[in-house]
Amino acid sequence: MKHTDLVLALLWVSPRMRTVLLPWASAAVFLLATVTVSGDEALEGVLQLQMINFNFEAVQVTWNASQYSGTNLTFLYKLTSDETDSQCSNYILQQSRTAGCLLEAKEDEILCFSIWNGTRLLLNKCQWISAYLKPSSPKDLNFQWHQEAITVTCSDLPYKRLLYEIQYKSMFDTEWQSKEGETCNVTTDGLDAEKCYFFRARVKTMESSYGPDTYPSDWSEVIHQQKGELRDSCQEKKLFPKFILVSGMVALLTVSLLLLSLWKVRRVKKLLMPSVPDPKFTFPGLFESHQGNFQEWIKDTQNVVPLNKMEGAEHDCGPEEALIVHLATAEAEMPILTTGPSCPQTEEEEASGDPSQLPGRPLQGGGGGERVSLGGFTFVMSDNSYVML
Repeated sequence: MKHTDLVLALLWVSPRMRTVLLPWASAAVFLLATVTVSGDEALEGVLQLQMINFNFEAVQVTWNASQYSGTNLTFLYKLTSDETDSQCSNYILQQSRTAGCLLEAKEDEILCFSIWNGTRLLLNKCQWISAYLKPSSPKDLNFQWHQEAITVTCSDLPYKRLLYEIQYKSMFDTEWQSKEGETCNVTTDGLDAEKCYFFRARVKTMESSYGPDTYPSDWSEVIHQQKGELRDSCQEKKLFPKFILVSGMVALLTVSLLLLSLWKVRRVKKLLMPSVPDPKFTFPGLFESHQGNFQEWIKDTQNVVPLNKMEGAEHDCGPEEALIVHLATAEAEMPILTTGPSCPQTEEEEASGDPSQLPGRPLQGGGGGERVSLGGFTFVMSDNSYVML
């Protein structure tokens, strides 16, 4: 008998022994199989072999092809239902090199396979595919609320010795809470129907029946429940806090009063302390061109011709408006006609002129009159005299 046939014969009775024979008999059979394939453990570690049984529908065997770069490894296999060895017909490629094989499966069987590098045998192994089982995800979850409890049900998988795990959390929880059952009929207590909860489920195998190398199923789609009704999402309605509204209004009012007070202070300061205009802007060119000489600046900007005093020249005086003083008393029967001091007198006129024409000399008149000064002249007026301009 060949080495592979011996191992196959020993393992063939093991599924029935799991449920019928005593535990020591089953352990003895697996011990013999382990001893048989122990010589291949070193090569298995080098190849980084991985097996996954997808719900007894397909088996995936992969290896690390980097150890044999540039080489396509060959995968030969045989299931208990097969009569002869077969070469993999559905290789998994990585960088155009074989890196695994995907096989079809219908039930729990023994898979014996070998990996070859050309004519060189790299690995030869036989194993129950159930030892690498990965169940399918639960589908069609149903929820039934009972006051503060909820029951989650779904369709059971066709094989036994499984654990159905239900996880849940609310909007206020940071971690998932778990509840398990041997059937997909799990009841969870202590829930608040008013809250919105997240639910998800998966299937795990019992290590006592399938071993430690199995895989849990993928998580089902997350479902949201609140008040016994299905929700699209759990989004709590956040009420706008009153203190935020009040604080915002107070802050807005404070800023408004501050701006108003600044504006009022500026107006009051402008009213009490008006700004002094800068002469540089009021008189352009006064300091830039004339160094602050106002006479020079006014001549240059206003076209004012100064009066030049010439020795021996006569001063032309324009006609001036006559100042007539009427005296109603007998001492002044005739009106006095005088002219203003707009025409200056020369030094000779001031020395030889009539003293009566001097503006600083007081007029002679009757006593008791009122003195009136006009245009540099002083008059004595009685109650019946008036001035015509």
